[in-house]
Amino acid sequence: MSLSLKVPTIGESISEATLGAWKHAEGDYVNVDEPLVEVESEKATFEVPSPGAGILRKILRKAGDTVSVGEVIAEIEPAAREAAATPAAPAPAVAPSAPSPANGNGRPAGVAAPSATPAQAAAASSGDGGALRAPSSGDALRAPPSARRLLAETGMPPSEVKGTGRGGRISTQDVVRALEEREQRDAVVETRAPAPAPSGPPPAPVTVLDGARERVVPMSPLRRTVAKRLVEAQSTAAILTTFNEVDMSKVLALRERYQERFLKQHGVKLGFMSFFVKAAIEALRAFPSVNAEIRGTDVIYKDHYDIGVAVGGGKGLVVPVVRDADRLSFAELEKTIGDLAARARDNKLMMKDLEGGTFTISNGGVYGSMLSTPILNPPQSGILGLHAIQKRPVAAGDQIVLRSMMFLALSYDHRLVDGREAVQFLVRIKECVEEPDRILLEI
Repeated sequence: MSLSLKVPTIGESISEATLGAWKHAEGDYVNVDEPLVEVESEKATFEVPSPGAGILRKILRKAGDTVSVGEVIAEIEPAAREAAATPAAPAPAVAPSAPSPANGNGRPAGVAAPSATPAQAAAASSGDGGALRAPSSGDALRAPPSARRLLAETGMPPSEVKGTGRGGRISTQDVVRALEEREQRDAVVETRAPAPAPSGPPPAPVTVLDGARERVVPMSPLRRTVAKRLVEAQSTAAILTTFNEVDMSKVLALRERYQERFLKQHGVKLGFMSFFVKAAIEALRAFPSVNAEIRGTDVIYKDHYDIGVAVGGGKGLVVPVVRDADRLSFAELEKTIGDLAARARDNKLMMKDLEGGTFTISNGGVYGSMLSTPILNPPQSGILGLHAIQKRPVAAGDQIVLRSMMFLALSYDHRLVDGREAVQFLVRIKECVEEPDRILLEI
């Protein structure tokens, strides 16, 4: 009895998703829990594992299709690897005395022309019942049976596939990647075409530009959701931003002094984000309205601190959440943030990693941003923007000194947070970062 690969439950209120690239082709052997296909939802991209070990017999939906939660997208025939790897019995040899019928070119039937292209060789590699014929010694195509089958079924010329294996060997993933690139090329539309000739006098000569100048690419579900939420934040909240600057000198000195010991003891580097998470928690405790949200005509004050940290994922910006950040040490914060960032880059975040944050921190400084106005992450009431650290001359008493400075930006919902509270909130963060001992002593 075959196993059905279904689109898993993604999250509350999400009923559809988009299929990404298949990691195996029909006929491949797959292990239990081995990733088979990417699924991109409105909030995240994740991999769907195989429900069992066996042969991927049939793929029902292709990459780019919109699928529903619970829909069957592939069928797997349970089998042991040894059974799947057993070669088929060879076809009976033709008796030497039997003459070989010739085709129209005077060659025996079944013998490819010497000038056959790799694409023709791949197409001819499928025999009776869909079985694959091993390439001859003169065949220039280097690819496993699954890749050959995919080439033959899609008509993709091997010459258009860039092999990433040893010696240019073409893998199934190489074929999938080439197919996706071909689909993008096919989606290119010509926006400048010659207009039909009018019936009146001949018009003045018009220069027609050769080649397409625009590409039409559908927005991904994640990008559509980001756009929707940004517009929603702008239209439903009274967003205001206040700024300050912080001297990072003591934090930099602290990291330099203890970095080696911290890394040796905890197995992770001491970064900047853990300092700002700790400072933000102290400020949220002092000004709880920034950690609250408006729900209808009520204000929901939250006595827990689930801090969202914006990171660049494989498909765009996502905001995974550090749960109960107030209960974590510096080392635990760095490990958690590093793990979330790595899974975001690999498109392995789950819905539970993205839900329920109470406050967000976004670090545009890693991209070189000097100053920005971050947009709220609804229904939160505050977001802290960090920026690049640069040495600037500042006044220290009666002297001008060179210090490592960073601009801070706090965007907040003015319906709930007053300007005075927002300014004092940012000042508290500044004080904690400029005197990191205050964070450790919680004063």
